[in-house]
Amino acid sequence: MLFVIIFISCCIVSLLPRKLIIVIKIFSLSTSFLVLSLILYIWICFDEIYTGFQFIWWSIWFQNLNLIFIFGVDGVSIYFILLTAVLFPFCILSSWHLYSIKMLMLNLLMIEFLLLLTFTTSDLFLFCLFFESLLIPIFFIILIWGTRKRRIKALLYFILYTLFGSIFLLLSLFIIYYELQTTHFYALELLSTHKQYIIWLLLFLAFGIKIPIIPFHIWLPEAHVEAPIVGSVILAGLLLKLGGYGIIRFLFLFQEAIMYFQSFVLILCLLSIGFASLMALRQTDIKRIIAYSSIAHMNFALLGYFSLNVYGLIGGLLIIISHGIVSASLFFLVGYLYIRFQTRLLYYYSGLAQVLPLFITFLFIFIISNFSFPLSSNFIGEILIFICLSFGFQISVICIAALSTFFTVAYILFFFNRLAFGQIKIIFLNFFFDLQRIEYCVILFLVYLNMALGLFPIICIITFFISLKLLVVFL
Repeated sequence: MLFVIIFISCCIVSLLPRKLIIVIKIFSLSTSFLVLSLILYIWICFDEIYTGFQFIWWSIWFQNLNLIFIFGVDGVSIYFILLTAVLFPFCILSSWHLYSIKMLMLNLLMIEFLLLLTFTTSDLFLFCLFFESLLIPIFFIILIWGTRKRRIKALLYFILYTLFGSIFLLLSLFIIYYELQTTHFYALELLSTHKQYIIWLLLFLAFGIKIPIIPFHIWLPEAHVEAPIVGSVILAGLLLKLGGYGIIRFLFLFQEAIMYFQSFVLILCLLSIGFASLMALRQTDIKRIIAYSSIAHMNFALLGYFSLNVYGLIGGLLIIISHGIVSASLFFLVGYLYIRFQTRLLYYYSGLAQVLPLFITFLFIFIISNFSFPLSSNFIGEILIFICLSFGFQISVICIAALSTFFTVAYILFFFNRLAFGQIKIIFLNFFFDLQRIEYCVILFLVYLNMALGLFPIICIITFFISLKLLVVFL
C-alpha cells in the first residue's frame, strides 16, 4: 500500500504539465504527508515484543534462483523509516522556491520511494540494488539545482567514491551467492570463519564510505557545499544513515569477524572523529563546518556500535537518529541564510542577533543540541556511549573521545559567536528579513521533535533494546 501510493504519485507527477507548478507542489506535499501518516500508524501498531519482521508488505520466492524477497519492518528499521517520512515533507517545503519544480518533485519522491525500499528489504541483493539506485536522483539534484560552478567537481568526487564503495558491495554479493546460493541476510551466519572475515571487510568498506570514515570522507564536504538546501538535508539526514543501517543490519551477523576487527574499527573511528573536529575548526564556509561535524557525529555513533555493548549499540542508534534531525535543521537554517545573502563565508557575517532574532534563536537551539547539551536529542546517546566505553576499554580511548567532544564545543560555539554577535557588517549585508512563515513552521516542528527525543528517549530505548536482543545475544 505504502509503495503503491508513492509509485502512483511519481507517475502522476511525471504526467502533469510543467505549467501546473502549484498543483505539482501541493500534490507532492500531500503525498509525503500521507506517507508520514501511514508510517506513524505502523509505528503506533508496532509490536515491541516480537523480534522478527512485521507489516510484511510483499514477499516473493524465486525458486530456481533460491531468492526470497521480503519487505517488512523490524526494530532496527522502524526508526529509520520514521525519520525518512518525517523529513521529506519539510524537504518539499524547503524547495518551494526552486525552478524546474516538476523534475525536482519527481526526484524527491523517487528518493523517498528508494529509501523506504532500502530500509524494509531483508535481502542483500535488493539492498544493494536500491542502495546504488539512490545515487541517480541525488546526482541530478546537485547537478541541476547546485549553487555554484564547482558542483561538477563535487559530483565527480561523489560518483567516484560511491562507485568505489559499490565495487566492494557487489564483490561481497557475488561471493555470498556463490557460497550460499542465496542472499537473504539470515543466511550470512552460515559462512565459514575465513569467508566471514573477507565478506565483513568488504561490506565494512562499502558502508564506511557512506558514513563516511577517514580517508573516504572527501566527497561529503564537497557535495554539501555545492548542493541546494534539499540536497544537503537529504545527504546529512538520510543518505549517511544508510551506512549506519547497513552496518547494524548485516555486519553484526558475523559474530567472529566483528570481534576480530573491533580494535581496527575503534582506531578508525577515533582518527575520524579527531580529524573531522580539527578540520571543522579551520573552515570558513558554514556548510563545510556542519559537514565535518556530521562526519564526527556519525563516527561517534560507530564508536558506540563497536563497543560491543548493548548500551553502546542503543546510544549509537540514538545518535544516528538525532543527528538526522539536528544536522537537517542546521542545513535548513544555513540554506535560508544563503537565500538571503548569497554567501556562506563566515567573514561576511556578524551581529545577526540584532536583526534576525528568530533565526538566531532557532540556530542556538540546534547549536547546543549539536554538542549534546543536556535535554537535547544527542545527549542520551552520547552519555550511553561514554558509559559503555568506561567498561573494558583503556582510558586513552575515553580521553580521545572526550577530547573530540571538547573540539566540537569549540568549533560550533566559534561558528555561532561569529554569526550572532558583534557589529553588523553593513558594507556586505544591507538588507535583512527574518524567517518567513513556511521556514518558521519547518524549523519549529524540528525543534519540537528535537526536544521530544531529548526529553523522552525511553520510548526509543525500549524499542531498540527489545528488538535488537537477537543481534546482541553474543555480547
